[in-house]
Order: sequence, then structure tokens, then C-alpha cells
Amino acid sequence: MRYRDLDIWKKGIGLVKDVYKITETYPAIEIYGLSSQLRRAAISIPSNIAEGFRRNNNKEFRRFLLIALGSCAELETQSTISRELEYITQAQEGIFLEELDHVSRMILNLIKKL
Repeated sequence: MRYRDLDIWKKGIGLVKDVYKITETYPAIEIYGLSSQLRRAAISIPSNIAEGFRRNNNKEFRRFLLIALGSCAELETQSTISRELEYITQAQEGIFLEELDHVSRMILNLIKKL
């Protein structure tokens, strides 16, 4: 099995794509600010899943999954900030947070299995 076969990794890639689409509409002033932070946090999720998986050690994999879970919390916070700054609508935030919650639960379930 490869990390690319993991549903959790695939969902993480989907989150990255969603974040990139959402942040395309942010004001230019945010290119090095909130847009960049959202993108980095999103990229961190599948990246840490892949890196931890490649360590071939459950303890290490668990550690990287916890880092990915932290990135989920960052994304949640940054999404709220985006809505409060009116860069996204409440509906957009709701849809995104549902997807993010699903990924977070998948990570937690995988951590429990390790």
C-alpha cells in the first residue's frame, strides 16, 4: 500500500484544491497574509500524512497525523477569520467546515487505529 491509496490523503488533496479556489477571490493585499496562511495549512495536511506514512513506523505516523490535525484546527480558525473579514460567505464557510470536520474525524479515527 502507498500513501496515495489512503482516502485520508485523497481528501486532504481535495481540501488543498478547495482552499486554492476559495483564496483566488481574496483581495490582493492578502497574498502574503491570510491567503498564504490558508494555503500553507491546507498543504500541510496531506503532506504530513504522506511523510508520516513513509516513516514506516506507527509511532512516527501517529505524530505526523497529530500535526495534520493541528493544521485542520488552523484552517478552521483561518476560515472563521475569512468569514468575519467578509472574504467568504457564511454558506461558503459552512460547506468548507463540514469538509474539514470530515477530514479531521478521519485523521482521529486513523490515530485511534494506530
